[in-house]
Amino acid sequence: MRRLLLLGSVPALFVGALSGCGPKPGEGWFPLDAGHHWTYRVSSEWENNTQERELITLSTVGAEDLALSGKTWRRRSDSGVDYWLKSDDSGIYRVASKSDLEDLPRQDPEPRFVLKAPIAVGTTWRSSTTAYLLRRRQEFPPELKHSHPAIPMNYVIEATGEKVKTAAGEFPDCLRVKGTATLRLFADPVVGWKDMPLTTLEWYCKGVGLVRVERSEPANSTFLTGGTQTLELVAWE
Repeated sequence: MRRLLLLGSVPALFVGALSGCGPKPGEGWFPLDAGHHWTYRVSSEWENNTQERELITLSTVGAEDLALSGKTWRRRSDSGVDYWLKSDDSGIYRVASKSDLEDLPRQDPEPRFVLKAPIAVGTTWRSSTTAYLLRRRQEFPPELKHSHPAIPMNYVIEATGEKVKTAAGEFPDCLRVKGTATLRLFADPVVGWKDMPLTTLEWYCKGVGLVRVERSEPANSTFLTGGTQTLELVAWE
């Protein structure tokens, strides 16, 4: 999802080989070295019964020197967006991004962590997100991400050692990360202003990376429609 992080939303195995030092925290959970490919099935469903299905592919390009950031690791989405990330003792974080419509990478105002050290239950951090599913019913553009591009979301590593089964296989050693945020919106004339919850669950498996994301953005109002989105790994190499 990262379109969510991809995510982000949003969201290196062998950095040590290039840096001359040992593995950094998080490297086994989010591979960044060149030559990897992940294909995900993204399923979205809104409260108005609209559904969407698509496949997206991410790939790792490898190490690059980026102005203002030094040595980074580039990932590319088949949607035409590139992401530059760094790995050090603080964890793994994004420092820049660029779409095919932009001439140069756009630096993030501050690092956007994918995973923060230490990789242990209870580790927390904050990164920005947006509303990927919430929509206005009768306004244009309907997507709220245009008016609310940077919503603070709090993340926590909730569990380690989980088993996760996806269409790409079963993975025995995974982290579960939870993200929570709220977006205050005018729901309707009866309820008035309301805090809309945004929730993300992400699973990162050792040696593989991100294998599953579950996103929830309920609205339950007459002015807005919300929904859910699931990203599941279907193939990787």
